[in-house]
Amino acid sequence: MRVVIALVMLLTAACTPSEAQPFTPVDLSDTSPAETSSRAPAGSSPQDPARPAAPREETVEVAPGVRVVVEWPAAPDADTTTMIEVLRDYFAGAFRAVVSGGRDTGYLDVVEYDAVDDASLWVGVFLDERRSVRGTARLYALNVSAVSGSGDDRGAQLDVCVDESKMRLLDSSTGKPVTRQPDWTRKPFLQSAVMGRAADGGWRIRLFRHAKLPDERAKGCLR
Repeated sequence: MRVVIALVMLLTAACTPSEAQPFTPVDLSDTSPAETSSRAPAGSSPQDPARPAAPREETVEVAPGVRVVVEWPAAPDADTTTMIEVLRDYFAGAFRAVVSGGRDTGYLDVVEYDAVDDASLWVGVFLDERRSVRGTARLYALNVSAVSGSGDDRGAQLDVCVDESKMRLLDSSTGKPVTRQPDWTRKPFLQSAVMGRAADGGWRIRLFRHAKLPDERAKGCLR
């Protein structure tokens, strides 16, 4: 598959040119490591040891009125768990940068290569347009869709569906929602993060891709 080939090329070269896009659409005028708390689904009961573990929800309090909710897969392995934590911290960190007016730059701790530029661009658009956010972003259907290499040379692509329909774009000077809300406040989209091992052995995001409806890749995010 072309995606796997592209992934292998990216992760075997330190800085391969790409056609990366910001991690979410940055059309604000569209007519388009935080503390966490875990919550069990309503009506849940003690887990039967003979059954696979049930998915859980994790809520990250980004700022007053701003949250990121992660719907964890049932039984991720160690590497998948770490990659999900990296992506979670990135989303929470990017929103924290926006609501802090750019003062919090912790989101840059989990990105490298092309993803640094993409992440900075995404935050920069909000700041340039004097925009902020309020509400809840939900990450679900997390799945490692491609892998390459092994050990310290291992790379992977983590796909996630993102629902920001419970978020609102604000005018940061007034704190009130803008009249024309962008498309990402209405429809879910597919986000992909290509990751690799950094020099310190930890996972870092190296490249972002996304697909919006009606793209076939994003249709799996409808529910």
